Amino acid sequence: MGYQLAVKALVVSMVLGVADAGVVEPSKTKMMRLRQVPAMYVFGDSTLDVGNNNYLPGKEVPRADKPYYGIDLPGSGKPTGRFSNGYNIADFVARNLGFEKSPLAYLELKAHSYLIPSAITRGVNYASEGSGILDSTANTPLSQQVRLFRSTKAVMDATVGPRAVSRLLAGSFFLVGVGSNDLFAFRTELAKQNRSATQGDVAALYGSLISNYSAAITELYKLGARKFGIINVGPVACVPRVRVLNATGGCADGMNQLAAGFDAALESLLAGLAAELPGMAYSLADSFGFAALTDPLAAGFVSADSACCGGGRLGAEADCLPGATLCAHRDRFLFWDRVHPSQRAAMLGAQAYYDGPAQFTKPITFKQLAQQRTS
Repeated sequence: MGYQLAVKALVVSMVLGVADAGVVEPSKTKMMRLRQVPAMYVFGDSTLDVGNNNYLPGKEVPRADKPYYGIDLPGSGKPTGRFSNGYNIADFVARNLGFEKSPLAYLELKAHSYLIPSAITRGVNYASEGSGILDSTANTPLSQQVRLFRSTKAVMDATVGPRAVSRLLAGSFFLVGVGSNDLFAFRTELAKQNRSATQGDVAALYGSLISNYSAAITELYKLGARKFGIINVGPVACVPRVRVLNATGGCADGMNQLAAGFDAALESLLAGLAAELPGMAYSLADSFGFAALTDPLAAGFVSADSACCGGGRLGAEADCLPGATLCAHRDRFLFWDRVHPSQRAAMLGAQAYYDGPAQFTKPITFKQLAQQRTS
């Protein structure tokens, strides 16, 4: 009982502290970080995964648990489950919000019996590589991630009380980035059938994706979420894994058009939900637009089409594993492996969403979203 009261008091002080002046968190570099929100909860795919797949059973589960993953990770230089040479987008969003890095992975916290302490003081990352909006995608799809959050919240309620948890969640940042794997799966299925997509196919896909996305956001809202930072689907047809299939090494325009169409539908969905759900606030980060409008050379990249870690043409004909070809200047490659952005690319994207040009976030930036007061 004493422990529960102490934790409840901590939660209340955190929520009030953020609302009034921020919560100070010391980092390993002994710099003081001022938290803009009391906690952060992350849902999505491999661009946000910080280690959940390391704990999933099965030999076929994709994991970033071997070198050269994590080679530039601050503090260790070792693989942690991030599909990056260092931090990923979730980490940099968290850092911009005043945390040292992303909250730990749900399954890692469960394995170490530390889920609830983290959930009520820092947050939880539920993202999983291979996951998508549709339940047919691999590993832990979005709906399952939301169910895991629901079960987490139930224990949080029992530990510190529903009122304290409600205040905590209302002020917290809910980061969601998912959808690329659904488009990859759609393209793969069409290739198996040796046909092109019809208008009916695309309409049915968008309908299913938007329906599931809507259900996930609505459920999170019912559970107490109010601040949603949403990252749309980027130009998936420009990753090395897709480029290598083209004799010229160019992007697959049809697939990018599919992504752009989904992004437009997602923008409309969020505007509609915000009008229907009292107190809901959101910032939609345009990763597609950011990629299209950013000049890689001007941003300091010498390669925007090849993987830093891999093998073969464009570095995209082999996975990033021990013995793979590794580029010499990792910060100058847009892509780390044949699908995922490098640490520096993730940093630049997260910064643009936080307080960059208005064209990359709608209707407000991540920074403005974090600073909004919730009722």
